[in-house]
Amino acid sequence: MLDTVMIIVRVAFSAFVPLCFIAVCVWMERRGAGYFQDRSGPNRANIFGFRAAGLVQNLADAVKLIFKEDIISGHIKHKFYFVLAPVIVFFTALVSFAVVPFADTLVLGGKSYIMQGIPFDLGILWFLALAGFGVYGIILAGWSSTNKYGVLGGLRSAAQVISYEIPMGLAIVSILVVYGTVNLNEMAQFQGQLLFGFIPMWGAILQPLGMVIFIIAAFAETNRTPFDLAEGESELVAGFHVEYSAMKFAVFFMGEYVAMFVSSAIIVTLFFGGYQVPFLSTATLINGAKPVAFLLMVILPVAMYYFAGWIRRSNVSHYPRENDPRVFEANIYIKCFWALVIFIELVLLAILVSESGGATAHIFVALLQVCTFLLKVTMMIFVYIWVRWTLPRFRYDQLQKLGWQMLLPLALLNIFITSAVVVALS
Repeated sequence: MLDTVMIIVRVAFSAFVPLCFIAVCVWMERRGAGYFQDRSGPNRANIFGFRAAGLVQNLADAVKLIFKEDIISGHIKHKFYFVLAPVIVFFTALVSFAVVPFADTLVLGGKSYIMQGIPFDLGILWFLALAGFGVYGIILAGWSSTNKYGVLGGLRSAAQVISYEIPMGLAIVSILVVYGTVNLNEMAQFQGQLLFGFIPMWGAILQPLGMVIFIIAAFAETNRTPFDLAEGESELVAGFHVEYSAMKFAVFFMGEYVAMFVSSAIIVTLFFGGYQVPFLSTATLINGAKPVAFLLMVILPVAMYYFAGWIRRSNVSHYPRENDPRVFEANIYIKCFWALVIFIELVLLAILVSESGGATAHIFVALLQVCTFLLKVTMMIFVYIWVRWTLPRFRYDQLQKLGWQMLLPLALLNIFITSAVVVALS
């Protein structure tokens, strides 16, 4: 029974968390754009006066896209491939997350459960294969559109992926030399150690150049600004999805954000410790579950107090209003958050009175690592958004020059230096 439950939990997490993060990414994109451009961002769409800091706008957009007319132009001859293209882009992005570990191996009842959707040992190779396969959807979309802008967008995307998959693969080679494994869970476990007793052995510390190369290549792989040449509005109208509308366009849209979430998860797993809590390995957390739970019981109410103050300051109308609806909305949110904090406090109290090192401690550590992993991924997604609204789009010759003349030689040099250091130390 427990085996079945764990399989359902792992698969559900791997499938639904990326889907839920679509709404989070869209919201962060809009609020981030507003912040960087010194404006408010989405804050008008509401349901009975509740705006949810702009999250309701996502629901409005979803309803709009669902009810828009789905048009397939008469000049499109290959309708099957036209419909298949967005499915390929979305599905490959979603499935590639299945091998990413979101917590360390959970031990319950004497059995070990790997906390990833598919217990696959060659995790990083799975990601590379599907990342390369996803571009076929973009090429199909451009070709089947029978539109010159779509074809040019597809060709650009293919050339871009080829140009940046090579530096990405070489950056991963240098990481494999350090970790000695292609298993993503073993990589995350390796990063739970401390260098000189106080520095986390994260990939960012051991492979700073490899990290920079991989992150730049990941930006290019996900077609994010400044690498969004495949859909350059000023040159190609909308590029490969110029003929798409309604839910087909929405699937492309969602696929981009799922790919951004997955690439952020891979970056976090390879270079920022994955699910590891900084300075605290899994064994340390299990043995010290009660002190950690007590510390969280102290920190949570204090953090909630300041968070509630920020909500009150941020949810006030810009002019005096009697019975301000923004204040009422803020009070409702604060009460809900305090109720959540009280619930978490009760759970932590149960951990304090439970048996040390038992199943409760293992489950608590797994949940703590899941929260740590999602927090790191969210921070990496913010970096994506930060770069998008900070840097201008490259010219196409600049994009190719960066990939072939800069990143490729640096990646080869990084492999040479890493191999020399590893051999010297061993």
